[in-house]
Amino acid sequence: MNISGFALMGTDKRRARKNAFRIPEATLFSVAILGGSIGSILGMFIFRHKTKHWYFKIGLPVILLLQVLLFVLLAWLPISFSFI
Repeated sequence: MNISGFALMGTDKRRARKNAFRIPEATLFSVAILGGSIGSILGMFIFRHKTKHWYFKIGLPVILLLQVLLFVLLAWLPISFSFI
């Protein structure tokens, strides 16, 4: 998913320069939510794409933070119940 997020950011940037059909922002966010947040963030800064939109500059890192918290919670949860 990270590779997809990265590639979609690059593809959308290229299409923006050519005034071609663009990838919907909902698709970019969906890929990030489904596990491609790191790739999307890297693509955003490497391709300098969507960096002027506050909802991307704030939204993608928030998605990543929530994913990390969910991962930590799921990793911690089985350990905490093993002592009961």
